[in-house]
Amino acid sequence: MAQVKICGLREAAHVDAAVQAGARYLGFVFFPKSPRAVTPDQAAALGAEVPPGVARVGLFVNPDDTLLKDTLAVAPLDLIQLHGSESPARVAEVRALTGLPVIKAVGIAAPPDLEQLWDYGLVADMLLVDAKAPPGADLPGGNGLAFDWRLLAGRRLLKPWLLAGGLTPHNVAEAIRLTGAPGVDVSSGVETAPGHKDAGLIRDFIAAAA
Repeated sequence: MAQVKICGLREAAHVDAAVQAGARYLGFVFFPKSPRAVTPDQAAALGAEVPPGVARVGLFVNPDDTLLKDTLAVAPLDLIQLHGSESPARVAEVRALTGLPVIKAVGIAAPPDLEQLWDYGLVADMLLVDAKAPPGADLPGGNGLAFDWRLLAGRRLLKPWLLAGGLTPHNVAEAIRLTGAPGVDVSSGVETAPGHKDAGLIRDFIAAAA
């Protein structure tokens, strides 16, 4: 079974649904422009009852040191996800600052974009291979877009990785088959509207990734 990350969680019922269905990672978004954004206090409450073995991931977009420190002072997190234009050097800085493993999201649209996977693989603990956001998009991810998964076929990455971008309960099994992804990440694909998760879709997605 591929490891599953359910991202953009905002309600306890959906955290419970993800945990009970077998999610390995739970994502909490600290990016105000996102319809899935939560405060550190909200994330702390949502993550309080998460059992051992399920990782709480904080998603940040180009955060400064103050935001990271202030968030971690309130919300216990197990991993940091960087989903902006952070450089490899910044990834290393965040890892040293927080003392936590870092997931770096890398947007892919065409073959040249794959070169970044090597550079970030040298400094991040895990990679999240996502569809590149369209020019001018307000959100760097969670746009429901997919890229050509065949670009990853047979490709070996330096670090463990998750596939993201346009995944749904209906296509996740095919995406895993084409890419060999050891893990998958979903946000909009288990929603009925932006920011509104559906417990049934969460369960269906995790079952389909098995």
